[in-house]
Amino acid sequence: MAEWVALGDRAIRFARPANVHPQQLVQAARAWPGVVDVVIARDDMAVYFADTPAVGDAQIAALAMLGNNPVTGRMHVFRAIYDGPDLEAVSALTGLGVDDIITMHSAGMYAVETMGFLPGFAYMTGLQPHLVVPRRATPRTRVPANTIAIAAGYTSIYPLDSPGGWHLIGSVVDAPPLFGPEGTLLKLGDAVRFAR
Repeated sequence: MAEWVALGDRAIRFARPANVHPQQLVQAARAWPGVVDVVIARDDMAVYFADTPAVGDAQIAALAMLGNNPVTGRMHVFRAIYDGPDLEAVSALTGLGVDDIITMHSAGMYAVETMGFLPGFAYMTGLQPHLVVPRRATPRTRVPANTIAIAAGYTSIYPLDSPGGWHLIGSVVDAPPLFGPEGTLLKLGDAVRFAR
């Protein structure tokens, strides 16, 4: 039986079903009566309603039965310069040379798995296991917009100047805004490559 908790009187939160593509989860939950928004995180999801939620454990349990059939998103290719201040730190953590880190990261194909802590900040999976490093012990007070970073098995691009605790390995150039009046450039299920 699924377990959920109320978030006030118009939203619920529950564990994100494993092995189901995030776009499928969003589409299925948006079909529930009265849903106005769905938020996917790494381990949980929240569903917001216009009025009192009219769903329960059966609908939540049904999400886990969806399987993993991704809806095709858009492909984005960003021109990358690998000159980040944390390349040497990542090298020390992984035992890889800086050139190997750059080659491995730029060879990856990444998928937008969830959106996070800033508008337009996409948590992307597909990072090679050799590049998995923890977050920095001390976050920076300012990370420039368009910085490429890795941490905890994800890669991302900071969409805005902000604080941040990920390892900075480069930047994207000549890219459209990742967040602006039209919303976010990257969406769940989109694919991303970095070209040098």
